Amino acid sequence: MNLLYAQSGGVTAVINASAAGVIDAAREHPGRIGKVLAARHGILGLLAEDIYDTAGVDTVALAHTPGGAFGSCRFDLPPEDEQPALYDRLFAVLAAHDIGAVLYNGGNGSMDLIGRLSGAARRRSFPLVCVGVPKTVDNDIEGSDCCPGYGSAAKYLATSMREAGRDVASMTGRKGRVFVMEVMGRNVGWLAAATALAARTPDEAPHIVLFPEVAFDEAAFLARVQAVVERLGYCAVTVAEGLRGADGGVLMKQDRDAKGYVQLGGAGEAIAHLVHERLGYKQHFSVPDYLQRAAGHWISATDHAQAMAVGRAAVGYVLEGRDGVTAAIRRLSDGPYTWDVVPVDAAGIANLERKLPADFIAADGMGLNDAGRRYIQPLICGELSVPCIDGLPAHYVIDQSLLPRQLPPYAG
Repeated sequence: MNLLYAQSGGVTAVINASAAGVIDAAREHPGRIGKVLAARHGILGLLAEDIYDTAGVDTVALAHTPGGAFGSCRFDLPPEDEQPALYDRLFAVLAAHDIGAVLYNGGNGSMDLIGRLSGAARRRSFPLVCVGVPKTVDNDIEGSDCCPGYGSAAKYLATSMREAGRDVASMTGRKGRVFVMEVMGRNVGWLAAATALAARTPDEAPHIVLFPEVAFDEAAFLARVQAVVERLGYCAVTVAEGLRGADGGVLMKQDRDAKGYVQLGGAGEAIAHLVHERLGYKQHFSVPDYLQRAAGHWISATDHAQAMAVGRAAVGYVLEGRDGVTAAIRRLSDGPYTWDVVPVDAAGIANLERKLPADFIAADGMGLNDAGRRYIQPLICGELSVPCIDGLPAHYVIDQSLLPRQLPPYAG
């Protein structure tokens, strides 16, 4: 059988390490796996029959390149009874290219796709093994202790907050100064929590972390900002993009796209302006946006190893015939930090959202406690040597041609 790999959702600094893990592991079994194929732009590429043969891919270079080398997409696979023609097309492409296994590298929605595609194959008696390969900087997939992509984004954000804190402390004046950084994470506070690692003492940035899991209390927040500024002359604040008010609504959001996907943003700016209006302090705010998930120059070695491992494990599950599972990370111990990879039911965790636990959040709701630090700390540890050319990171770009199409163009 041939194996097909595809990437989905927001990409990360290590998603290509998972791709490299898949390709390397599959190449070790030429007697059981034929071609290792990759769809361009996820499931949309499979529908369009836009498929690469990865035979010529340099997996060492690929594993050190951020972003999604094969192209990603945001597409929720509908139930088969709602769009049977779409499923007919998917299975026609799979059959045309002798594909007996699909490995989908994505987040919560991608695990749903694995479950739906697996179920459809069984109903059609189509010989197909579907396996999920987890990734997301949000760290919100249930069933896995952590998600590849999170550790590197967490490392970048904690570093950025520590460096920004040094800058703001240097420029502190008589009127007080506040720096606000808005981070990704959608409805969960894992990335916001990671910035707390930057502070080794209460006087170091960030002094306040605002989570989506804790309703924003304006009065308590402003009182804390004022107390910190009176003590230090400045205050650094992390704001999760999904920060919610007492009514449960997000503080700021942008319009929905054509698929109904809400792009969050603006909470950091709103908090910075609130501080200036109410307390009169000079304010600056920053939105790292894509930078936090694309920082391949500052990857966590732990995160990179886990990304490779889930890719390799997924191939192992294919060879074992474990259909409809996801390669999940299991924490074995905190000190020393040890972990392994285990299969979990993809449909059972699909579209669930793992929140930052309440017992990781400080009692006042505006910081991370010791339990939270113990959880996150090992995930950002270790650094990789970055291959460079002319002083800049050397990124690997897929230059293979797509395979010739065997079917008419998709009209859906």
